[in-house]
Amino acid sequence: MTTADHISSTGAAEVLRLEAIDFMRQGRRILSGIDLTVRAGEHWALIGANGAGKSTVLSLCGAVEHPSRGAVHVLGHQLGRVDVRELRALIGHVNPRHPLASPLTAREVVLTGATGTVEKVPRWEPDAEVRARADHLLEVLGLADLASSSWLTMSQGERGRALIARALLPGPALLLLDEPSTGLDVAAREQFLQTLDDLHRTQPALATVLVTHHLEELPGSTTHAALLREGQLQAAGPASEVLTTAEITECFAYPIEIERREGRWLARAGARVPV
Repeated sequence: MTTADHISSTGAAEVLRLEAIDFMRQGRRILSGIDLTVRAGEHWALIGANGAGKSTVLSLCGAVEHPSRGAVHVLGHQLGRVDVRELRALIGHVNPRHPLASPLTAREVVLTGATGTVEKVPRWEPDAEVRARADHLLEVLGLADLASSSWLTMSQGERGRALIARALLPGPALLLLDEPSTGLDVAAREQFLQTLDDLHRTQPALATVLVTHHLEELPGSTTHAALLREGQLQAAGPASEVLTTAEITECFAYPIEIERREGRWLARAGARVPV
């Protein structure tokens, strides 16, 4: 089912909804009272300090974890009441720590998006339509000349774009990006963010959630933001209202000045109050 199919069949543009989410791990409360709704075409940034619970929220969005309390609805289905394997096919997940260790080519990596596996599935062969879509995505993401290159020799930036193509192969309604700029130098980061801006422009119904703790790693096409602090949602809404000096300072418990220049966010240390 594509994004368009879901919207037309349900009459709703809601892609993801977290309701009163608590999450416990080994007796420790990781998340408390999380409420968040993501709609088709929205591009969310999930921001917070290390240990704030960002990756846990993303794992709930991706149907990898289940909440200890509360409900997670993805594309109209509630976790715990639907086959998660079917649901995960409608969610693209980009993790720069993709654990591939074998020398698959870029094209083969993208094709694993059809099976949802890290390695090639033995005796499985993609049909002509899937192969054509993989090649199209490689071209769109600027990797056509690298289609036969080994994963082991690709740069981190090239791997990141290949993982986006892999995540998009099944035609997901929701794309999750877990600190996608990890390990990139400045030039590769800027190229990657331009790729995201292009993706948002060419697939206007796609919803995205990007986790980071660096505002400089947000694409200019970011529409919404949510701030996590110590497992609780401090603020959520339009990016222009959430990514402010006051909100970011409170989120990180440190004075941080926020500036937006040519559509991108910049952060620097603010003036500290003398003790």
